[in-house]
Order: sequence, then structure tokens, then C-alpha cells
Amino acid sequence: MFMSKLRSYVITAPLIFLATAIYGLIGLVVSFFDSTGDRQMLIARAWSRALLLIGRVKVKVEGLENISPNGSYVLVSNHLSYMDTPVILANVPVQFRFLAKKGLFEIPLLGTHLARAGHIPVPLEDPRAAVRVMTKAAEVIRQRHISMLIFPEGGRSPDGILQPFKEGAAYIAIKAGVPLVPVTLIGTHEVLPFGSGHMRGGTVILRIGAPVDTSASKLHDRERLTETLRRQVAQALACAVD
Repeated sequence: MFMSKLRSYVITAPLIFLATAIYGLIGLVVSFFDSTGDRQMLIARAWSRALLLIGRVKVKVEGLENISPNGSYVLVSNHLSYMDTPVILANVPVQFRFLAKKGLFEIPLLGTHLARAGHIPVPLEDPRAAVRVMTKAAEVIRQRHISMLIFPEGGRSPDGILQPFKEGAAYIAIKAGVPLVPVTLIGTHEVLPFGSGHMRGGTVILRIGAPVDTSASKLHDRERLTETLRRQVAQALACAVD
């Protein structure tokens, strides 16, 4: 354990910070020549693969046949670790943006990259503004024909246990007229637990479920759809434990 922590703090963490700075600067420069954010996403994917390599994290992907690289979806994932986003970026081959806490957009360099790439800040303290953000996200999906990634628990699970889902993902999918896709992450909590700076190597599973159609759904169906998604993610987690 001591050697693992020593490697994490002395080697892994500095390399991650260095890779983040390098790819962040490249992404910032590229953003001045690409207003769509698509090329920045390519750089973000390269950054994610670099982080997984540095952290000695292997990813087993299941269910890729359930989505099309050219499709538009609302991807709904459980949230266990800061490694969740790199795992998804590196392994889900659809063009997507994500909703993130507004505070992340206030971090120097990172915030600029997120904003210029087209990711959307969510003001969690203002419910009315959050509704406007969800409406904007649906418009982006319709206009750009891309996907949106959402962590409906509202933040990382502190103990690895699945938390209640908020209804925002279902709201966006219904407004945009696109399917909801359950995404289950297994093992990222063990790789980098909540509140820890100790990066451990290991294998994680990214499981992509079958899309849930929303074409005939109305906004009052969002609670039912949300429960359906949470149940599917919970079942995928239970299968992994079994």
C-alpha cells in the first residue's frame, strides 16, 4: 500500500497534471480555429487515453452495439469518481457534450476549455436557471445532431452506492426527441475513490445499455423514464457484483 501511494503522489499525479496542462493548452489553441468544439473533443479523447495510460487503468467496454457513432442520445451514467469522464470520453465513440457544475467553468484553463468546447454549465443553486440550461441542452442536441452526457445523481457517490436520479436527463431527452441510453461504470470508485488523491491501477467496466425510446413521451413521463434508467443501471451494477 505504501509503495502504491508513493507512486500515485510522486509519479502518477504530477504526470496527470502535466498531461492536463499540455492537452488543455492545445485544446485552447485549437478552439480559435474550430467553433464547433468537435476538434477539441478529439483532443479531450486523447487526453483521456493519456490519463488512463498514466493511471494504469484498463477499460472493458460492453454494449457498443447499442449505439451508433452518428446517433444522437442523452447518455445517462452513474458517477463514482473523477475518472468517470475520462473513461467515457476515451471509449464512447459518439460526438457528445456534457452538463457540468458551474464551478468547474470558473477554474482557470479548464473552465475556458469547457466553455469553448461547447459543454454546458449547470447552476445547481438556481432551479429556474437549471430549467433554462436543460432547455438549452435540448436545443443543442436538435441543432447539432450530437449527444449529451449527464450524471443524474448530481455528483459523485461518496461511498460507491447508487444515489437517486434527478429528472433532468429525461427532461432533455423528451424535449430533444432522442433516446436515453443508460451507461454503467463499474470499478472507477476503486481506481480513484471519492475524496482521495491516491490513484490505483485496475480494470473498470463501461457497460452501455439499450436505448430507451422517448419519441412518444411527454414531460410528465420524465419521472417514469428516470426510474426506468436508474433501475437499469442498478441491475447492471448488481450483475457485476454477482
